[in-house]
Amino acid sequence: MSAPKIIFLMGATATGKTDLAVALQQRFPVEIVSVDSALIYRGMNIGTAKPDALTLSKAPHHLIDIIDAAEHYSAWDFVEQANRLVREISERGNIPLLAGGTMLYFNALEQGLNSLPQADAELRASLDAEASKIGWEAMHQRLAEVDPVSAARIKPGDSQRIQRALEVEQLSGQALSQLQQGETTGYAGEVFKISLHAPDRALLHQRIEQRFMQMLSLGFVDEVAGFHQRGDLNLNMPSMRCVGYRQVWQYLDGDFDQAQMIAKALAATRQLAKRQMTWLRRQPTEHAFDCLNYRKDAIFAQVDAEFSAH
Repeated sequence: MSAPKIIFLMGATATGKTDLAVALQQRFPVEIVSVDSALIYRGMNIGTAKPDALTLSKAPHHLIDIIDAAEHYSAWDFVEQANRLVREISERGNIPLLAGGTMLYFNALEQGLNSLPQADAELRASLDAEASKIGWEAMHQRLAEVDPVSAARIKPGDSQRIQRALEVEQLSGQALSQLQQGETTGYAGEVFKISLHAPDRALLHQRIEQRFMQMLSLGFVDEVAGFHQRGDLNLNMPSMRCVGYRQVWQYLDGDFDQAQMIAKALAATRQLAKRQMTWLRRQPTEHAFDCLNYRKDAIFAQVDAEFSAH
């Protein structure tokens, strides 16, 4: 049996992906698969803009609330689970709609994982800054906690290789030593891509700020405080490195005041959106829309034409 045609609905943070995904689910026989590295965590609801219970009751999402914040989840895990879900959804006669903003996951599913993540200048600068405070020997000890195999073959003084191993683990959620042992191939079926862009950067930044302030009013600080008090979490874990969570955690640690926390969280979110949009601009797609100015019926017509057999 050939691989089914699937839909990618991609967009930067705060571009309205969830609203469009739900609208598509109401109009077509689709099942939504979340492509979001933060929505996977149980209890991380406010700061991830997770769809609320009413929305999920109307339009269930796969791959939401699947692991605890102390657990690790990698792009490899996503590819394996997404491929399984695509098969199951197709067998039920429905259309797989993969919607979200974690571009690493989209890329891993479409292109396969036969190479390591590309270098990330911002992350490397952060690792260098941390090493300047605690030293590369301490960074090597941190590497031993997340990737003991790589740590065993990298000398404590080899800062370049320590940095790369930590970078790979943070970008992929999986140890360098594990990534070097295997590979996957890209998705074999046809992919119909819809992307939401934000040509007006200022308006997107305004939406980001409005959404973050709403998160605070809904109790985001209390949400993070619950994780902060657990004792089995820290800022080195992927869950607490999520945008917003890291800054609120540091605020709870007393590293800066509330105004500084808000400023840093907004800056980090804007940087995330910039990286997402840069990646999207490099993706060939005939179905790109301005997130602030598009008509849903126009998208419906294109989907209908592509999936008329359903």
